[in-house]
Amino acid sequence: MRKDLHGFVLAFVTIISSTITSQAQDRFAYVVSDVNQNTAGWTVLRKLNLQTGVYSDALFNGVDSKGVAYDAISKKQVANTSAGVANYSPTPFSTGVAAIAYDKKNNRLYYTPMFIDQLRYIDLKTMKVYYFTDQSFTGIANAHNDEGNVVTRMVIGPDGYGYAVTNDANSFIRFSTGKKLVVEQLGALVDDPNNTGISVHNRCSSWGGDMIGDDAGNLYLFTARNMVFKVNIETKVASWLGPIKGVPADFTTNGIVVTDDQKLLAGSQVYSKGWFVIDPKSWSATEFKTPNGIYLTSDLANSNFLSTRPKSEMTTIPQPDVRTSNMIQLYPNPIGITENQFKIQFNKLVPGDYNIELTDVNGKQIIKQRVTVASEGQIQTINLKKNTAQGIYLVKVSDIYSKSIFTQKLVVQ
Repeated sequence: MRKDLHGFVLAFVTIISSTITSQAQDRFAYVVSDVNQNTAGWTVLRKLNLQTGVYSDALFNGVDSKGVAYDAISKKQVANTSAGVANYSPTPFSTGVAAIAYDKKNNRLYYTPMFIDQLRYIDLKTMKVYYFTDQSFTGIANAHNDEGNVVTRMVIGPDGYGYAVTNDANSFIRFSTGKKLVVEQLGALVDDPNNTGISVHNRCSSWGGDMIGDDAGNLYLFTARNMVFKVNIETKVASWLGPIKGVPADFTTNGIVVTDDQKLLAGSQVYSKGWFVIDPKSWSATEFKTPNGIYLTSDLANSNFLSTRPKSEMTTIPQPDVRTSNMIQLYPNPIGITENQFKIQFNKLVPGDYNIELTDVNGKQIIKQRVTVASEGQIQTINLKKNTAQGIYLVKVSDIYSKSIFTQKLVVQ
């Protein structure tokens, strides 16, 4: 289906990797806590100022029996029961929450309650709660009966998708965050052969914790036992990077976020003496100062990503001329990896020869093709290579003098 991409093109001035490092960083984190400090209920949402260490009052009480929840698709109020969802409860945080992810673009906080196999979100503008009632989140039969099947790690990646992992890491899940929910079961995480016996599936070392993303499209999984794994989304390989150094023996990492100065803040659900700031270059920790004590937490979330690319690798896209944007349209976008092709339509472009180039976000050329535009509305089909990976690419059109005419992001999913 052809779409008017005028507004879409204007919205993307830089590619994802450049945007991540240059956009205003969150100086806060959402915190799942209890009503009081030093108690563990995982039913209250707060906001923590990362600069001052001060917590807000409760933003949302997840066990308020007077609260109303809505179906995410129909937008109608949900009933007190939900077919097909085991241990269902209409109360948003009724069983406690240990996995949240902040979707800054849509101003939503996605989450899934423990022992309720359902994806939900809070609209942070209205503070209304929405449930996806028509499907289970993990797709695992009787998921609520096994602690290993509980989702405890969740994050929104740089590609705009949400990612979640169960305790046992046998279910790696991706979900869309737009108007239409698409949940993909990606399979189990795979241990890197070089992990020296530390398995991402091991209950003693690797359950619980939280996840963050980086600007190269990787995920970092931090376990409750303070282990760090780097996860390649495409291959699902989890590489053990080592333990967090400098935290007390009784500290557990249950929530983690990237701070605005590219450090990591770790909060615990059992250690009441303090939280810790982690240097990702050495995985060493120092105490995080808070003026009024801490809340125990089951999870943290903000929209910051870990910067891992040298600045020299960042490529920016000049904002296209509005007139040219109307002259060239690219569709479909995003495309499924099995579709293997996209189309470019040339509208009222000066007849002549043009170059079409597809590159990855690092500027590596994937495809280059010459096209002769002879008529208005001419459509050119571009076939992807068979081994093209899922991810973010750039489509560029230039004239025979190498003058850039059009640049747009293309998502392969």
